[in-house]
Amino acid sequence: MTPVWTADLGDGTYRNPVLAADWSDPDVIAVGPDYYLTASSFGRAPGLPLLHSRDLVNWSLVGHALHRLVPAADFAAPRHDRGVWAPSLRHADGRFWIFWGDPDHGILQVSAERIRGPWSEPHLLKAGKGLIDPCPLWDEETGEAYLVHAWAKSRSGVKNRLTGHRMSRDGRTLLDDGEVIVDGDRIPGWFTLEGPKLYRHDGWFWILAPAGGVETGWQGAFRSRDFAGPYEERIVLAQGSTDVNGPHQGGWVRTPAGEDWFLHFQARGAYGRVVHLQPMAWDADGWPVIGDAGEPVRVHRKPAGPPQPVEAPAADDAFPGGRYGRQWQWTANPRAGWTVAHGGDGLRLACVRTAHTHDLRLLPHVLTQRLPAETFTAEVSLVLDPTGPGARAGLAVLGDAYGWIGLERDPADGAVRLVHRFAEPVADRERDAAHARVVHALPGGRVRLRVGVAPGARCRFSYDAGEGWRPSGPVFAATPWRWVGALLGLFAAAPEGPGSAGTATFTDFRIT
Repeated sequence: MTPVWTADLGDGTYRNPVLAADWSDPDVIAVGPDYYLTASSFGRAPGLPLLHSRDLVNWSLVGHALHRLVPAADFAAPRHDRGVWAPSLRHADGRFWIFWGDPDHGILQVSAERIRGPWSEPHLLKAGKGLIDPCPLWDEETGEAYLVHAWAKSRSGVKNRLTGHRMSRDGRTLLDDGEVIVDGDRIPGWFTLEGPKLYRHDGWFWILAPAGGVETGWQGAFRSRDFAGPYEERIVLAQGSTDVNGPHQGGWVRTPAGEDWFLHFQARGAYGRVVHLQPMAWDADGWPVIGDAGEPVRVHRKPAGPPQPVEAPAADDAFPGGRYGRQWQWTANPRAGWTVAHGGDGLRLACVRTAHTHDLRLLPHVLTQRLPAETFTAEVSLVLDPTGPGARAGLAVLGDAYGWIGLERDPADGAVRLVHRFAEPVADRERDAAHARVVHALPGGRVRLRVGVAPGARCRFSYDAGEGWRPSGPVFAATPWRWVGALLGLFAAAPEGPGSAGTATFTDFRIT
């Protein structure tokens, strides 16, 4: 299928964003002719997505490095904006490494000989609250290894500073207590310094780190001859006259052709944090210049290299053999029995019995993927197989507010009806019940569902029960969680009770 968003313009140029979906807090490396990228996955599983490219413009999703979040008990229920924050990806000593901060537990890492794994079990490198955005460096000039990280004030009471450590080369032990190597409070006008990426270049230690806030900030560069500092700083990328607000944290990569490029994110509300690619050069004083004289580019020539096929992370899914593709993630650590194996195509979800059928935000068994573009239409066919009273299944747009359309077996008479429900981002989650709408009786228990998403993440739901497409309900405005974009979701659930509640089968998930 043709990608719903294409960054490659086919004439040797590209347009931003190169990844028009919520690949938050990206980091990137080059290993030979290949580029690899990872991003925040927060409370979803599997986590730590792994993307591959040969030109920094066309990307595919090749796997995940984290099958289950740890500690497992903490992620048995949804923790939408917790979990895996701002990972760093590196290749050193013959291994791939990913370090990330869990704001409630500390700094963790995994490693593997090959990008597709197998990856090691998570290792807790530094325990504590508010430890975020870690980045390691293996310094080939000295043989030493280092780590830098930022702080989340919500957990630690500290922010706007970067702490550095010496680290063992096996990435398992910090060799000192750490010290503040950059204090943003001492730099006039700088605040919310975070997201550091640590490099060695031209005899300097470099830290590329954003400040000023996700929505309104800028990208900074710091350099020092000594890891412990002192560091001098400069703003190297800012919004300027463009519409790219707060160009925020990302990673520098050097291509085999010797070109330098920088990937960063832009916060776009319900769409999450989309990824931009900027050219990068060095001025006469040895400082990086990112974008067009320090402002983001909209269209630019592609990195030098062999032509590559147009590609984007997969979104469509025919669910061959009853299996779902790697673009899907659960809203918590998965459990056995959520999917049901069968001999044909189509995803068969168990109607999991739960006390929270009234609120999708509380369900761990919602299968989700990112909104793939600003404007698109998602469709899926649904059959509610023989189920118990109150069982329901549907297609959702899930955020702090949510809307879904699907099928429900009436608890009173057992009839299958098409329903449309939504909930506002309010503390009283029971308000979902006040926004239920019975649309259509469907004795056959079969329907095709659609959501069309327009600019501003305005969602229009519709359905086809065999008589053509019909709209359902008012336009729904999707919303993010605090720093996580809204998601497309498929789910099946049933009220608490004894025995199996049956299954729901989804087929031919398609995005245009």
